Amino acid sequence: MPVILPVNNVSPKMGNNCYVAPNATIVGDVIMGDDCSVWFNAVVRGDVNSIRIGNKVNIQDGCIIHCTYQKAKTVIGNNVSIGHNAIVHGCIVHDSVLIGMGAIVMDDAEIGSNSIIAAGAVVLEGTKIESGVIYGGVPAKKIKDIPQDLISGQIERIANNYIHYASWFKS
Repeated sequence: MPVILPVNNVSPKMGNNCYVAPNATIVGDVIMGDDCSVWFNAVVRGDVNSIRIGNKVNIQDGCIIHCTYQKAKTVIGNNVSIGHNAIVHGCIVHDSVLIGMGAIVMDDAEIGSNSIIAAGAVVLEGTKIESGVIYGGVPAKKIKDIPQDLISGQIERIANNYIHYASWFKS
């Protein structure tokens, strides 16, 4: 059974057709849209501030989604894939974004729509990333603009695949 707990009398809320792995943890002020998935060993901790997650978001194995007390909430748009072991902390992630495996996005950062954060990248506190780009490195810097085929070929494909993968685990 996943750990789904209230904090200060506020319980997580999930939309329709969501999958939460048996050892995932979701606590506190978390509101998740439809067709989302939270995978094995992922933690979504809305204990110190709010977390808002749009539709068709996948939070892959080992991810941590958190925020900062009285400072930075976390907002994740629609059609977002957060790769294995990534950390998304107190930031805004707009629609149709791919955050690569092991990437870190810090407080008050903002990731524009149709963007990719490369695996292992570190997006520093307060960084504003424009729409339609790939950022990578430590600290993360712009690598290039994203061609349209990469948006549909990577960002859309991965988000859709995770809806399919989740169906394998539903009874």
